[in-house]
Amino acid sequence: MGEAGDEEAEGGELESAAPELREITVPPAQHGLRADKVLAECVAEFSRSYLQQLLAQGAVSLNGRPLAKPSAKVAAGDRMVLEMRPTQQSMAFQPESMALDVVHEDEHLLVVNKPAGLVVHPAPGNWTGTLLNGLLGRDPRAREVPRAGIVHRLDKDTSGLMVVARSRGAMDALVAMIAAREVSRQYLAIGHKAWGPRRHREVDAPIGRDPRNRLRMAVVDLAQHAGKTARTDFDWIDGNDEVCLVRCTLHTGRTHQIRVHMASLGHPLVADTVYGGREAAGLTRQALHAFRLAFRHPVTGQDLVLHAPLPPDMAQALENWGLRYNRDQSL
Repeated sequence: MGEAGDEEAEGGELESAAPELREITVPPAQHGLRADKVLAECVAEFSRSYLQQLLAQGAVSLNGRPLAKPSAKVAAGDRMVLEMRPTQQSMAFQPESMALDVVHEDEHLLVVNKPAGLVVHPAPGNWTGTLLNGLLGRDPRAREVPRAGIVHRLDKDTSGLMVVARSRGAMDALVAMIAAREVSRQYLAIGHKAWGPRRHREVDAPIGRDPRNRLRMAVVDLAQHAGKTARTDFDWIDGNDEVCLVRCTLHTGRTHQIRVHMASLGHPLVADTVYGGREAAGLTRQALHAFRLAFRHPVTGQDLVLHAPLPPDMAQALENWGLRYNRDQSL
């Protein structure tokens, strides 16, 4: 849901685990075959990529000696031993000590103010040091909830508010509320160029993979490319000839939605180099902050309206440009 992150984050140490040994005696039917092929057939419950990792790590022996060449031919009766080492992925969901800025907490959920630079979920390149690891380290109950209770995401370099469930019931309810668009999410963004005379703009434009660059998202024509409907409202707050400060209200939660829609308007976010922005006024990450989150509590029914102040890097950039911002003007 929402702005998704997938880049590298700093991580902590992985917990050690005792490896399991698996012994194989090469059957007559596989006499003369390559060692890696025999492994794939005899240990079919593991993926080829995992077995290739073991081979590369020297974790496979043939007749008591490390198997140096996966292409080596084996003979019937040969003894192969695999040291079933845990992968980074299998060890990713570990608790880590992490300082989290919690702006609301009760028995059923909490809301955190995520700093820029923090990855939300473990993924290739970011198996540790994620928000999920921090949630597991903060609350043992998080292990009982899928994804430690995370129900929506922010990009690594987007800061701001995220709601996290502390029970399965609260998680299911929050997921349903987000799908039904009953959770209000508002962001502050700094885009390049003057905004123009129309203070309010609505963008209703589908988003899918950029057909020219599969690593990016783009506004697409659904008649020609796969994608999903996406709608964002933008309201001008302040600006000059160089940049504009706008409030962004999400009505859907597509990957990189605000970044793509701002770029489609000709106002890529400052420092968002993926979508045409450039660093300026000390900003080295995309100028996007989830400042307001509002929803009805899924258990108590209480109306919650939560705010996160503008982070120091964006606040300093506005000051450098001589732009004004206060919380009340953006509500």
